[in-house]
Amino acid sequence: MPNMSVDKCVDLCTEKEYPLAALAGTACHCGFPTTRFPLHDREDEQLCAQKCSAEEFESCGTPSYFIVYQTQVQDNRCMDRRFLPAKSKKLIALASFPGAGNTWARHLIELATGFYTGSYYFDGSLYNKGFKGERDHWRSGRTICIKTHESGQKEIEAFDAAILLIRNPYKALMAEFNRKYGGHIGFAAHAHWKGKEWPEFVRNYAPWWATHTLDWLKFGKTVLVVHFEDLKQDLFAQLGRMVSLLGVAVREDRLLCVESQKDGNFKRSGLRKLEYDPYTAEMRRTIAAYIRMVDTALRSRNLTGVPDAYGPR
Repeated sequence: MPNMSVDKCVDLCTEKEYPLAALAGTACHCGFPTTRFPLHDREDEQLCAQKCSAEEFESCGTPSYFIVYQTQVQDNRCMDRRFLPAKSKKLIALASFPGAGNTWARHLIELATGFYTGSYYFDGSLYNKGFKGERDHWRSGRTICIKTHESGQKEIEAFDAAILLIRNPYKALMAEFNRKYGGHIGFAAHAHWKGKEWPEFVRNYAPWWATHTLDWLKFGKTVLVVHFEDLKQDLFAQLGRMVSLLGVAVREDRLLCVESQKDGNFKRSGLRKLEYDPYTAEMRRTIAAYIRMVDTALRSRNLTGVPDAYGPR
């Protein structure tokens, strides 16, 4: 394309139904992220800063350094999902405290493996959003792993292994409070935060945040700990660890496809920022003690302690 512009290249690749448009000077490449082109190691943007022939205020890259845009086309290489072809011999839990990102993790696992996840509960709204394993009995053996918020020895020992998802309690408590009073992708009303519901919720749920992790570490047979914050920051590596525990061969192209579809359609659009901090000094002191307790338990098992960013905001 002698008269190259960003719009021209993106339009061409959209028309050809590719999710990526890569500008290379006067050439336009369309394609997918692959192991040879994973979009992980970015170069300094200045190396691509060559003006477009048709648009002097845009950069069109060079034959050696590409500028890459995502088109509106969905990468379909990881969208197919089915039940396990043979009954699973192992029951693997995807365990977390409520509000710790379990639904999002299920979405990622389904895309990465191509198999449905199950649940200890039945949630019709999740079934309607495409989680077809939601209807299966959790012991059916047809799903790749089973969502559970349960803690306690008997419930934990029912599983052969677990991925234990842990999230900053300040964020997890707010997310679960929003879900409880606003639904899966809604928000709690102002009156709920300011009324008696919130302090009562923190009083009941904050200790459970700690005991949930402590119980799984104590009674779980094979437990892989994944921090929600690490999963957000380095999805490729963390999801790779999770898929390995599930006993599925990791296909890197599929993981790269997941990266571009990572949000799903049920993730709250960021926690709605309250204009004030809902945590009182007393709540913070209590929660800080629970964080130290969990951190000690993780380190005593030679695991990474809680992330540094476990502050309230």
